[in-house]
Parts: sequence; structure tokens; C-alpha cells
Amino acid sequence: MRNQPYRITAVCLGNICRSPIAEAVLRDRVVAAGLGDVVVVDSAGTGDWHRGHGADPRSIATLLANEYVLDGHIARQIDHGWFDSLDLVLAMDSTNFTNLQVLAEQAGVEVDLQMLRVFDPALAHLSQPHPELDVPDPYYGGVDGFTDVLAMIERASDGLIAQLPARIGR
Repeated sequence: MRNQPYRITAVCLGNICRSPIAEAVLRDRVVAAGLGDVVVVDSAGTGDWHRGHGADPRSIATLLANEYVLDGHIARQIDHGWFDSLDLVLAMDSTNFTNLQVLAEQAGVEVDLQMLRVFDPALAHLSQPHPELDVPDPYYGGVDGFTDVLAMIERASDGLIAQLPARIGR
């Protein structure tokens, strides 16, 4: 048994759209699976543009409309110092995946880095990083893009949660 919680961090570019949605969905799924006492979920961005800001209002509205909770989210930027305390890092797209690989190398730590959508059973056959595994950035579009992103994240999250007990030794 683990002495510390299993730490999952979802990462996108600015930590205001995709990764906060992933954080809320994954946290909901973790609690529903009865793993809330042993799994911690958070999120970050690779860029610093939105550091210190709240989640995009469209992300919050999409989450609320689908009965997810994301209270008090403040955008943060991941750096190489994070990697020694993370168990699973989930990249939202190929660019984030590549940037996270560089940060992990700088940290000199092996981390389980995955693109979130590799956990979608319909996409699990694709090698990372693959463009079809990208969760597209909805920032410059309308509300429909946020709804599409939520659906992608939900499918992938369900796949991850199915694997999570084996990953944490339960």
C-alpha cells in the first residue's frame, strides 16, 4: 500500500480551459470510484499567460451545466520542480506533451507522462504524441468547443478510472 496519495496533474497551455475541466471531471470520477482518500487530482499550464487567474468563464459554465464542481481554481504554471512529486501527468495535446517531456528531462525524474485521450478506449491504439489524441483548445471558439472538450475528457477519464485501481495497487 502507498503511504502517500497518488498524484495526477492535468496539463494544458494556460490552465484556464482544458486542464481545469479535466481536473474537475477526474476528481469527480475518483470520488465516485471510492478512491478520493488515496488519489489527488490537480491541474497546471505549461505557459504563464494566465497564472494567478481563475478558470475561463466558459469552462466554469460548462462544468456547472454538467454538475461538476471546480471551486477556487487559480491557474498555475508547471515547472521541472513539480515532477518529483507527481505520479501521472496528463497532457491535453501534442505540444503540451512535448513541452512536458522537456521539463521531465530537466528534472532528471522519470514520470508517467501520458496524453489524456490515450485512455479513451477508442483511441488507445494510437502512439503518443498523435494529433488525434489532442484535446483541442477551445479558447478562441464558442461554447460548443467547451462542450466538445468536456465530452472528450469524460470518455478518457472513464478509461483512466477503470485502470486506476491497478495503477495504485488496489
